[in-house]
Amino acid sequence: MLRAIEWAVLGFGSAAAIAYGVRRHRPARIGPWLLLAGAIVASTAGDVLTALGRPGVADVCFYAMFVLVACGLLQLTRIGAILVDRARLIDLLALGCSTLLVVWVFVVGDAGRIGQISGAYVIGALLLLAVVARVLVAVGRNLSAALLVIGAVGVLVSDIVQPLWPGRLSESGFVVLYLAWGAAALHPSMVRLTEPAAPRPSPWRGHWAALLGISVATPPVVLLIEAVNGTVGDGVVIAVAGAITLLLTITRLTDSVTLNGQALTRERGLRQASAALVAAADTAAVDEAVRAAIAQLMPPEALRSTEFAVDDRQFTPDTVPGPGAGPPSRSWWIEGADRDYVTLVCPLWLEPLAVARPSGGALILVGRRDTLTATRDTLEVLAGQAALALDRVSLVEAVGRRDSDLYLRAVIRNSADIMVVIDEDQRIRYASPSLRELLGTDDLPPLATLDDLVHPDDRDQLRQALRGSGDGVVYCSLLRADESQVLVEATYRDLREDRLVQGFVVTMRDFTQGHEPDEQRSHGDNLDELPARVNRRSARHKFRY
Repeated sequence: MLRAIEWAVLGFGSAAAIAYGVRRHRPARIGPWLLLAGAIVASTAGDVLTALGRPGVADVCFYAMFVLVACGLLQLTRIGAILVDRARLIDLLALGCSTLLVVWVFVVGDAGRIGQISGAYVIGALLLLAVVARVLVAVGRNLSAALLVIGAVGVLVSDIVQPLWPGRLSESGFVVLYLAWGAAALHPSMVRLTEPAAPRPSPWRGHWAALLGISVATPPVVLLIEAVNGTVGDGVVIAVAGAITLLLTITRLTDSVTLNGQALTRERGLRQASAALVAAADTAAVDEAVRAAIAQLMPPEALRSTEFAVDDRQFTPDTVPGPGAGPPSRSWWIEGADRDYVTLVCPLWLEPLAVARPSGGALILVGRRDTLTATRDTLEVLAGQAALALDRVSLVEAVGRRDSDLYLRAVIRNSADIMVVIDEDQRIRYASPSLRELLGTDDLPPLATLDDLVHPDDRDQLRQALRGSGDGVVYCSLLRADESQVLVEATYRDLREDRLVQGFVVTMRDFTQGHEPDEQRSHGDNLDELPARVNRRSARHKFRY
């Protein structure tokens, strides 16, 4: 009775340690660790029943332990875990199962024992050791994986030694199992075993396919040999081995079909996104095409938010990599308070040149870590296609502005009115030839602004008028090349939001030509408000030289 209590305290304490480690470190997937905790509970129940003198029921608990351990370790090999390529592991497990079937039938025999050693326990321990060793090889240097291997070795040693030298020393292997697996869950490196990783489809290899075929064919062949010999004494074992190999084979085929379907979905989504981005005529259409592609590539419940920034100025400080992040890459992660959700930033790179756009920009997604990890490569390609579409839109707009300027020049070249196109910073982008004739100069100064042409007394008024939004009329004096002045009526239109103009269009008219004194006096109220008219008696005196 005391020994049963000791096993219960040790085993349930190990399961509680696994549960605490899962709650403390919060791995990306808790299912594998909970299955391992269930295996510990099943093994503890078997040890307690053995100590109480009920070995038959204890054997059922030990068999359940191996099943739970196998399910838990296979869960580590699902898509999104550190051991992404589980195809090779499934092939090896199927081969190992068929090999152990042959050993069981033709070497162990009907008694199910090798001398005093239980063949079933040894086979189960060998499979357990093979799986955890494969996980350790896949993950590399990881203390939690190493502790899992140590626990599996302890089980194998106890299963071999206990029938030969029963006692506390031979049972120490299960003590090692409980302590090692509990410590594996408590160490922070346990998180890495379930970290999401992008799926890597395995290339088709003939020898692996042959091994899988041999594994599936072995149970029927063994059954055929026993039937030919006259007696089928291991029918149950053969049926169980055949079911396991068939289940592994179906799992292998299901993985291949799933990965192939996901690849086709990503390819179809990128192809449709490429067609939509090619047809996009402006930035809004590019944004709509990108969001439609994301909706097709990813399940909506896996995303919290999506932001398509076409300029680095739209970035917030928390989306920019820190100083120690190294050179910019195709994408980077930003951790948040919730371990299950992260932010993926895919900068807009020009794929043929492998460089970022001059104005920057990025595709920023907040969603589940496993989903974003699985589609990271696809999202990077989508961001590159969006960058190309944005550059094409910018180029088309630049060509449209150039053609618009050429058309404008052809229309107003011989117009008496003066046409000027001004950028938001008041730099003159285009001026009709009439302006040069009015100013008496052959060409305007390089990078000329309105301040270079307008009388100093009128600059503040003109600057204030163009600083606002909307259309209007102002009167100002221009400085000619001979340092004389000419009064003009300037009618301006705010076309900064027009994607072709993107500036102010100003129409100027010489106010002194063709106006009689009475007409000038009719405008006297407006003219007297100009700063240039302060301390001047009249417009006629102003232009009398």
